[in-house]
Amino acid sequence: MMQTNWDARAALNFMCGGAGAGLMIAAALLGLPGAAVVLALALIGCGLGAVWLELGKPLRAAHVFFNPFTSWMARESLAAVLLFALGIAAFWLPQLVPAAAVAAAVFLWCQARMLHGGKGIPAWRARETVPLLVATGLAEGAGLALFFTGSALALALFAAAVMTRALFWARHPLAPARGAFQRVGTLAALALAIAATAFPPAAWLAGAAALATGWYLKFALVTRASLKQGFALPRLPVRGTR
Repeated sequence: MMQTNWDARAALNFMCGGAGAGLMIAAALLGLPGAAVVLALALIGCGLGAVWLELGKPLRAAHVFFNPFTSWMARESLAAVLLFALGIAAFWLPQLVPAAAVAAAVFLWCQARMLHGGKGIPAWRARETVPLLVATGLAEGAGLALFFTGSALALALFAAAVMTRALFWARHPLAPARGAFQRVGTLAALALAIAATAFPPAAWLAGAAALATGWYLKFALVTRASLKQGFALPRLPVRGTR
Protein backbone atom coordinates (compact mmCIF):
# COMPACT_ATOMS: atom_id res chain seq x y z
CA MET A 1 0.00 0.00 0.00
CA MET A 2 1.23 3.48 -0.88
CA GLN A 3 1.95 5.92 1.95
CA THR A 4 -0.49 8.86 2.10
CA ASN A 5 1.17 11.18 4.62
CA TRP A 6 3.44 12.93 2.09
CA ASP A 7 2.17 14.08 -1.30
CA ALA A 8 3.48 16.33 -4.08
CA ARG A 9 3.80 19.25 -1.65
CA ALA A 10 6.22 17.28 0.49
CA ALA A 11 8.11 16.27 -2.66
CA LEU A 12 8.48 19.98 -3.51
CA ASN A 13 10.39 20.49 -0.28
CA PHE A 14 12.99 17.95 -1.36
CA MET A 15 13.00 19.26 -4.94
CA CYS A 16 13.24 22.99 -4.33
CA GLY A 17 14.98 22.80 -0.97
CA GLY A 18 17.68 20.42 -2.17
CA ALA A 19 18.36 22.45 -5.30
CA GLY A 20 18.48 25.68 -3.32
CA ALA A 21 20.90 24.22 -0.77
CA GLY A 22 23.09 22.89 -3.56
CA LEU A 23 23.11 26.30 -5.25
CA MET A 24 24.14 28.00 -2.01
CA ILE A 25 27.08 25.62 -1.71
CA ALA A 26 28.01 26.22 -5.35
CA ALA A 27 27.76 29.99 -4.80
CA ALA A 28 30.35 29.77 -2.03
CA LEU A 29 32.69 27.54 -4.03
CA LEU A 30 32.46 29.54 -7.25
CA GLY A 31 32.04 33.06 -5.89
CA LEU A 32 28.69 33.56 -7.63
CA PRO A 33 26.91 36.94 -7.53
CA GLY A 34 24.26 37.86 -4.99
CA ALA A 35 21.50 36.87 -7.41
CA ALA A 36 22.50 33.23 -6.94
CA VAL A 37 22.10 33.58 -3.18
CA VAL A 38 18.66 35.15 -3.70
CA LEU A 39 17.60 32.27 -5.94
CA ALA A 40 18.92 29.70 -3.46
CA LEU A 41 16.94 31.24 -0.59
CA ALA A 42 13.84 31.57 -2.79
CA LEU A 43 13.95 27.89 -3.74
CA ILE A 44 14.39 26.77 -0.14
CA GLY A 45 11.57 29.09 0.92
CA CYS A 46 9.27 27.65 -1.76
CA GLY A 47 9.99 24.13 -0.56
CA LEU A 48 9.32 24.95 3.06
CA GLY A 49 6.19 26.86 2.07
CA ALA A 50 4.86 23.82 0.23
CA VAL A 51 5.33 21.68 3.34
CA TRP A 52 3.58 24.33 5.43
CA LEU A 53 0.58 24.16 3.08
CA GLU A 54 0.50 20.37 3.54
CA LEU A 55 0.05 20.61 7.30
CA GLY A 56 -3.44 19.88 8.54
CA LYS A 57 -3.09 22.72 11.06
CA PRO A 58 -0.62 25.23 9.57
CA LEU A 59 -0.79 27.54 12.61
CA ARG A 60 0.93 24.83 14.63
CA ALA A 61 3.96 24.80 12.35
CA ALA A 62 6.12 26.24 15.14
CA HIS A 63 5.82 22.90 16.95
CA VAL A 64 8.35 21.47 14.50
CA PHE A 65 11.13 23.20 16.44
CA PHE A 66 10.32 21.42 19.70
CA ASN A 67 12.15 18.10 19.21
CA PRO A 68 15.60 18.73 17.67
CA PHE A 69 17.13 15.84 19.64
CA THR A 70 14.83 13.22 18.11
CA SER A 71 13.45 14.69 14.88
CA TRP A 72 15.35 15.25 11.63
CA MET A 73 12.49 17.51 10.53
CA ALA A 74 13.14 19.75 13.54
CA ARG A 75 16.86 19.80 12.73
CA GLU A 76 16.07 20.68 9.12
CA SER A 77 13.90 23.58 10.29
CA LEU A 78 16.58 24.91 12.63
CA ALA A 79 19.18 24.63 9.87
CA ALA A 80 16.82 26.55 7.58
CA VAL A 81 16.48 29.39 10.11
CA LEU A 82 20.27 29.67 10.40
CA LEU A 83 20.64 29.43 6.62
CA PHE A 84 18.20 32.27 5.98
CA ALA A 85 19.78 34.43 8.68
CA LEU A 86 23.27 33.97 7.21
CA GLY A 87 22.06 34.24 3.62
CA ILE A 88 20.28 37.54 4.23
CA ALA A 89 23.18 38.92 6.26
CA ALA A 90 25.52 38.02 3.38
CA PHE A 91 24.09 40.89 1.34
CA TRP A 92 25.86 43.28 3.71
CA LEU A 93 28.72 40.95 4.66
CA PRO A 94 29.63 38.82 1.60
CA GLN A 95 32.19 36.92 3.66
CA LEU A 96 29.26 35.15 5.34
CA VAL A 97 28.39 33.23 2.15
CA PRO A 98 30.69 30.29 3.11
CA ALA A 99 28.97 30.10 6.50
CA ALA A 100 25.60 30.07 4.74
CA ALA A 101 26.93 27.25 2.54
CA VAL A 102 27.80 25.22 5.65
CA ALA A 103 24.26 25.75 6.95
CA ALA A 104 22.95 24.68 3.53
CA ALA A 105 25.00 21.48 3.71
CA VAL A 106 23.50 20.73 7.14
CA PHE A 107 20.03 21.46 5.76
CA LEU A 108 20.60 19.10 2.83
CA TRP A 109 21.90 16.35 5.12
CA CYS A 110 18.88 16.70 7.43
CA GLN A 111 16.54 16.42 4.45
CA ALA A 112 18.17 13.21 3.33
CA ARG A 113 18.09 11.71 6.82
CA MET A 114 14.45 12.74 7.20
CA LEU A 115 13.40 10.68 4.18
CA HIS A 116 15.68 7.82 5.20
CA GLY A 117 13.86 7.76 8.55
CA GLY A 118 10.77 6.27 6.87
CA LYS A 119 11.78 2.73 7.87
CA GLY A 120 8.50 1.21 6.74
CA ILE A 121 9.21 2.13 3.10
CA PRO A 122 11.98 0.03 1.50
CA ALA A 123 12.91 2.62 -1.15
CA TRP A 124 13.42 5.27 1.54
CA ARG A 125 15.26 3.27 4.17
CA ALA A 126 17.91 1.95 1.74
CA ARG A 127 21.35 3.01 2.93
CA GLU A 128 22.06 4.55 -0.50
CA THR A 129 19.13 6.99 -0.12
CA VAL A 130 21.03 9.50 2.03
CA PRO A 131 24.11 9.91 -0.21
CA LEU A 132 21.87 9.82 -3.29
CA LEU A 133 19.75 12.75 -2.09
CA VAL A 134 22.80 14.73 -1.00
CA ALA A 135 24.57 14.12 -4.32
CA THR A 136 21.38 15.00 -6.21
CA GLY A 137 21.07 18.31 -4.40
CA LEU A 138 24.70 19.13 -5.16
CA ALA A 139 24.23 18.22 -8.84
CA GLU A 140 21.13 20.39 -9.05
CA GLY A 141 22.93 23.29 -7.41
CA ALA A 142 25.92 22.92 -9.71
CA GLY A 143 23.51 22.84 -12.65
CA LEU A 144 21.82 26.06 -11.54
CA ALA A 145 25.26 27.64 -11.09
CA LEU A 146 25.86 27.22 -14.83
CA PHE A 147 23.17 29.84 -15.44
CA PHE A 148 25.40 32.35 -13.66
CA THR A 149 28.83 31.30 -14.90
CA GLY A 150 30.25 28.98 -17.52
CA SER A 151 33.77 29.00 -16.15
CA ALA A 152 36.00 25.95 -16.35
CA LEU A 153 35.76 25.54 -12.57
CA ALA A 154 31.95 25.61 -12.70
CA LEU A 155 31.89 23.01 -15.48
CA ALA A 156 34.32 20.79 -13.57
CA LEU A 157 32.25 21.06 -10.39
CA PHE A 158 29.12 20.23 -12.37
CA ALA A 159 30.70 17.17 -14.00
CA ALA A 160 31.96 15.86 -10.66
CA ALA A 161 28.55 16.32 -9.02
CA VAL A 162 26.67 14.64 -11.89
CA MET A 163 29.02 11.64 -11.94
CA THR A 164 28.79 11.27 -8.15
CA ARG A 165 25.01 11.31 -8.38
CA ALA A 166 25.08 8.66 -11.10
CA LEU A 167 27.31 6.46 -8.93
CA PHE A 168 24.90 6.47 -5.99
CA TRP A 169 21.86 6.09 -8.26
CA ALA A 170 23.40 2.97 -9.81
CA ARG A 171 23.71 1.44 -6.33
CA HIS A 172 20.18 2.30 -5.19
CA PRO A 173 17.46 -0.41 -5.13
CA LEU A 174 15.55 1.59 -7.75
CA ALA A 175 18.49 1.42 -10.16
CA PRO A 176 16.64 -0.82 -12.69
CA ALA A 177 14.41 2.18 -13.47
CA ARG A 178 17.29 4.52 -14.20
CA GLY A 179 17.35 4.28 -18.03
CA ALA A 180 16.04 7.73 -18.99
CA PHE A 181 17.64 9.24 -15.91
CA GLN A 182 21.09 8.05 -16.94
CA ARG A 183 20.67 9.07 -20.57
CA VAL A 184 19.36 12.58 -19.91
CA GLY A 185 20.64 13.38 -16.43
CA THR A 186 24.12 11.92 -16.81
CA LEU A 187 25.22 11.18 -20.36
CA ALA A 188 23.47 14.10 -22.07
CA ALA A 189 24.31 16.50 -19.24
CA LEU A 190 28.01 15.59 -19.36
CA ALA A 191 28.09 15.80 -23.17
CA LEU A 192 26.52 19.25 -23.05
CA ALA A 193 28.99 20.36 -20.37
CA ILE A 194 31.86 19.30 -22.63
CA ALA A 195 30.23 21.09 -25.57
CA ALA A 196 29.97 24.24 -23.45
CA THR A 197 33.74 24.67 -23.63
CA ALA A 198 33.27 25.55 -27.30
CA PHE A 199 29.63 26.69 -27.29
CA PRO A 200 28.87 28.40 -23.92
CA PRO A 201 25.03 28.32 -24.17
CA ALA A 202 25.21 24.51 -23.99
CA ALA A 203 26.01 24.94 -20.29
CA TRP A 204 22.44 26.12 -19.70
CA LEU A 205 21.06 22.97 -21.30
CA ALA A 206 23.42 20.84 -19.20
CA GLY A 207 22.24 22.54 -16.02
CA ALA A 208 18.59 22.19 -17.02
CA ALA A 209 19.07 18.47 -17.72
CA ALA A 210 20.63 17.88 -14.31
CA LEU A 211 17.94 19.89 -12.54
CA ALA A 212 14.99 18.31 -14.36
CA THR A 213 16.15 14.73 -13.79
CA GLY A 214 16.98 15.44 -10.16
CA TRP A 215 13.51 16.84 -9.54
CA TYR A 216 11.91 13.93 -11.34
CA LEU A 217 13.90 11.50 -9.23
CA LYS A 218 12.82 13.11 -5.96
CA PHE A 219 9.19 13.44 -7.00
CA ALA A 220 9.06 9.78 -7.99
CA LEU A 221 10.87 8.67 -4.84
CA VAL A 222 8.46 10.51 -2.53
CA THR A 223 5.15 9.97 -4.33
CA ARG A 224 5.50 6.86 -6.52
CA ALA A 225 8.16 4.66 -4.91
CA SER A 226 6.68 4.96 -1.43
CA LEU A 227 5.10 1.55 -1.03
CA LYS A 228 4.86 0.51 2.61
CA GLN A 229 6.23 -2.89 3.52
CA GLY A 230 3.87 -3.61 6.37
CA PHE A 231 4.57 -5.74 9.41
CA ALA A 232 6.53 -8.97 9.50
CA LEU A 233 6.19 -11.51 12.33
CA PRO A 234 8.90 -14.13 11.93
CA ARG A 235 7.85 -15.77 15.18
CA LEU A 236 4.32 -16.09 16.47
CA PRO A 237 3.42 -16.59 20.12
CA VAL A 238 2.01 -20.02 20.86
CA ARG A 239 -0.36 -20.52 23.75
CA GLY A 240 0.79 -23.32 26.01
CA THR A 241 -1.45 -26.29 26.67
CA ARG A 242 -2.11 -27.93 30.00
